[in-house]
Amino acid sequence: MSNILKVNKPSDYSSWLGQKDPHDLITVVNFSELSPIRYSLNSYEVYGLFLQGKESGYELVYGAGRYDFSEDTLICVAPGQIGGKEDNGEQVNLSGWAVLFHPDLLQGTALEKQIKNFTFFDYSINEALRMTPREKDVLVSIIKQLDNELKFEFDSEQNRIIVGFINLLLRYAQRFYNRQFESVKVSNDILSRFEQLLKGYFEEERQLTEGVPSVSYCANKLCLSPSYLSDLIKRLTGDTANQYIKKFVIQLAKNRLVAGMNSSEVAYSLGFDYPQHFSRTFKRIAGETPSEYCDRRNKIK
Repeated sequence: MSNILKVNKPSDYSSWLGQKDPHDLITVVNFSELSPIRYSLNSYEVYGLFLQGKESGYELVYGAGRYDFSEDTLICVAPGQIGGKEDNGEQVNLSGWAVLFHPDLLQGTALEKQIKNFTFFDYSINEALRMTPREKDVLVSIIKQLDNELKFEFDSEQNRIIVGFINLLLRYAQRFYNRQFESVKVSNDILSRFEQLLKGYFEEERQLTEGVPSVSYCANKLCLSPSYLSDLIKRLTGDTANQYIKKFVIQLAKNRLVAGMNSSEVAYSLGFDYPQHFSRTFKRIAGETPSEYCDRRNKIK
């Protein structure tokens, strides 16, 4: 990975493609107008949304994954990430659009704080949004309006309007991701595999050496990013992946308390370093302490 294009500002990417930008903090790229283009492996210090058509025949490398665009796809990148394909001298014809914007564009706006809530920026390449034709048309329509706004002479309202378009793009992307979580058949399969992973973890007593399983551990075993796993589980169950794990563990704890183990024994048997940590987690999830749970159960008897 010696030939990396450092995209410290949007124009670093558009200049590579041979495009001049009217705005320092944002660029809109229409790939069909600039193709053929050379490959580039990009190190981003900006946010980017890449809307790629299934007809592009372009293989993208992102982290340890690859994606060949067999569907209309939206990929989102954030500062600190690397993606693309290293320049090998070849050229490729691309369709679709890209919007890249610098974090400074959001300074002083509500979106500056809210953008961290759009967790799809942390998804891996194999978790890209697969768009329906209608969804693609919606996003392209907004991007074209944004592109048109950049052609206006700058005035005191322009940056607010631009940020408004970005916010609209992100809101629609979130809506479409929610649809994908609800409609993709593999979602329930992932939930089932998640449950089996947790059961196997404790059946093998991995908690005795590795502690309570983390979201990162489970996501890695399921070949997903932690953000994607957590968002998917949230859509399916109402709980984040971390909450789901904790509820699973506390149910095991209840079973062991009922079987006669004391609170400290249960804590260590489930991988907690300290009984106090176990008691706090138990109360947060169950709404009562382990001793209160046992007292209530004994009264029922």
